[in-house]
Amino acid sequence: MSAASPVASLDLADILVQHTRLEPSQLEEARRIQAETGRRLAEVVVDQGWLGEDEVIEALAAQLALPVRREIDPDAIDGELLARVPIGFAKSHGLLPFERSEDAVRVAISDPFQTEPLDDLALLFEGAEVQPELAPRRVILAAINQAYDRGTTSAADLVDDATEDLSALADEISHEPQDLLDAADDAPIIRLVNSLLQQSVKERASDIHLEPFEGDIRVRFRIDDVLYEPIASLPKTLQASVVSRLKIMAGLNIAEKRLPQDGRIRLKIAGRDYDVRVSTVPVAHGERVVLRLLPRTNDMVDLEVLGFSKIQLEAMSKLIARPNGIVLVTGPTGSGKTTTLYAALSRINSVDKNIITIEDPVEIQLAGVGQIEVNPRIGLTFAAGLRSVLRQDPNVILVGEIRDLETAEIAIQASLTGHLVFSTLHTNDAPSAITRMVDMGVEPFLVASSLAAVLAQRLVRVLCTECREAYQPTPEQLAEIGVRANGPITAYHPAGCARCNHTGYRGRVGIFELMMIDDDIRAMVTQTSDAKSIKRKAMEKGMGSLRTDGARKVVKGITSIEEVLRATEDEGVVAQI
Repeated sequence: MSAASPVASLDLADILVQHTRLEPSQLEEARRIQAETGRRLAEVVVDQGWLGEDEVIEALAAQLALPVRREIDPDAIDGELLARVPIGFAKSHGLLPFERSEDAVRVAISDPFQTEPLDDLALLFEGAEVQPELAPRRVILAAINQAYDRGTTSAADLVDDATEDLSALADEISHEPQDLLDAADDAPIIRLVNSLLQQSVKERASDIHLEPFEGDIRVRFRIDDVLYEPIASLPKTLQASVVSRLKIMAGLNIAEKRLPQDGRIRLKIAGRDYDVRVSTVPVAHGERVVLRLLPRTNDMVDLEVLGFSKIQLEAMSKLIARPNGIVLVTGPTGSGKTTTLYAALSRINSVDKNIITIEDPVEIQLAGVGQIEVNPRIGLTFAAGLRSVLRQDPNVILVGEIRDLETAEIAIQASLTGHLVFSTLHTNDAPSAITRMVDMGVEPFLVASSLAAVLAQRLVRVLCTECREAYQPTPEQLAEIGVRANGPITAYHPAGCARCNHTGYRGRVGIFELMMIDDDIRAMVTQTSDAKSIKRKAMEKGMGSLRTDGARKVVKGITSIEEVLRATEDEGVVAQI
């Protein structure tokens, strides 16, 4: 099929009525919707649930004698084909060229009645015969996202282009000051910034750091909580343009370079939506920029995959089913507290519960939950938001962080009046959360009566299963993580391969310390006992420490001894394993 389509004289509506289970009355309704919305007939009947996409494809294939392709391997597509067809063209028309021979190009299409794009492809490929194959639109779009993401030019490859272009621009206007807005809008700079964002997503980075120094700009990605340099440093000549481009995307003031600024970018990369939080601060050699990448998704992580042991999971399940009380999650920034709390909320999220959250900012979208983002500039603080939420008849409340006495007291009153409250604190372990609340000024008896449990957590990197190397740790190495072995134990070293970017690790998992508040602990809280005494009592009652939980994951081959030592402190506890 190169210029004219052999199916042009056929009618899709007739094919669907004659060769599928579509009723004539449904066809009439579909045509009415099509006329009102301008959408394609096939899309309407699928969206209305009258036919499945596969049924439409099968009917079309049978009547038009076209082959059907159920899957497309993005890695097998020639990069030259992708370079010739813009991604916007491919997505809007639901097509993807996937293979080329000497005089023909095979193209996956979802709608064979759209002949103009196929004619355009024939011109694009210099008269080569375009051979269409039918494929579901979802298969084509997924392949487009993966193939074009794989084929994206790396940021390192674009640095030279941007540098050369700015040099040419400087030659042209050497006698005038450089207009940073014009430079930031220049195509090579835009491509460079976009490439950095795409590469960071591809490599699973959570943050991008752009750090100016005297002679260059260092670029680092934070992947699994560790910073890496994915490319060589950027030339100093690109600094103003790159920073200005990011400021424009985030809606910041490009003329203000003396004060810190914060903004946000909404992006779609490889078919996924992202919120990118942008922070700039002035430093000695320019402006330092950090971007935090937050995927906007409704696919919640379940408690089972976060790393809880069976006993901890049972205890957490009972806690989140309580009708009232406070459950605190503690740990440093970036230790996964928000993910744990949202996994708990998603488990109890149902029609019969009214769940409201107050966060700074809203990092994860959860359907069916009212989410409030604090804004101190207009007086919407955690305390003010929490006070208003109590008038919204909630069953469960999530407070992003207890930062002051006012928020703590309102949260406690909410728990005492029949609400289940989740929140976070920044403390090193679970018992310290109690003393932190008392230090804020909360009466010890209120803490004791309202608190149900405290969960301390850290994140450790997971060993890559493709390249990890087994070894027998010495008793001294085991003693470092508080383990006394009854027999030989197999542990694993990180090695490094292409799958894990030669780090030896891929992904992270939580290690936990769950302290349940029983009558004995409550009595100690009321007597204002110190954190060490409370911890000692909790461990007598079966609480495992963070390092002990990490040691169990070492023995299971999930992580390494080095990771547990990096993430935890020596607690002087020895566990028999």
